Amino acid sequence: MTRSEGYLLDNRQREAGRRFDAFSTLFDPTTFRHIERLGIGPGWRCWEVGAGGTSVVDWLAKKVGPTGRVLATDIDTSWQTSSARSPVEVRRHDVAADEPPVEGFDLVHARLVLVHVPDRERALKSMLRALRPGGRLLVEDADPALQPLACPDEHGPAEELANRLRRGFRKLLAERGADLSYGRTLPRLLREAGLRQVEADAYFPLTSDAGGALETATVQQVREALVRAGHVTDEEVDRHLSNVATGTMDLATAPLISAWGRKPGV
Repeated sequence: MTRSEGYLLDNRQREAGRRFDAFSTLFDPTTFRHIERLGIGPGWRCWEVGAGGTSVVDWLAKKVGPTGRVLATDIDTSWQTSSARSPVEVRRHDVAADEPPVEGFDLVHARLVLVHVPDRERALKSMLRALRPGGRLLVEDADPALQPLACPDEHGPAEELANRLRRGFRKLLAERGADLSYGRTLPRLLREAGLRQVEADAYFPLTSDAGGALETATVQQVREALVRAGHVTDEEVDRHLSNVATGTMDLATAPLISAWGRKPGV
């Protein structure tokens, strides 16, 4: 398996919608809290990078109101059709390859995007260039290497199998170019980029219905790749999905590292 095979979690697959819903339940409260703290209000111009689902875009649109603007971009915008209304503009865009939008944004936000982008340095520079002087950047990304287990409390065969699947999944991600330790580097990268007032925190969901839903959708989406690579058998995937369906497993997600700062100039 090589990086040329592309993004492992393709948005065009049917499981992507269930993953977006789970991410929304798990992480939207954290994201919204940070953006509120950055001062969002009517008239703000926002760029949502790698938008994926619609929950953040719709929330931003309500916050900026009719005098504001929300640009939602992704390499696959098929899930953004419900947000294609004023003040939202949906645009196909590769943050690591295309030139950044020329508008000076008050806020640029990306969640669970850069960890999967091979040219993360270029992507981050693009986001910084799009900020107006005094604009805010919020980058939120996972750090799977910081907490690599599906079940930190590995107390039985079901949890052992879950952790074996998670190890296989992490290996597939790394082979596709994901940086599994990227989240922890964000505060330093934002400071080195010249941002001021840089801060960061982490959110680590340990067990929830949304965590189970995310696990199910993710395993279903990467099932073929896991089996083909020899990490697990089809029977083991079926057994794991049945274990998750009982609702009795404490399934963790990787910590979400949120880092933010202000572009100097105002």
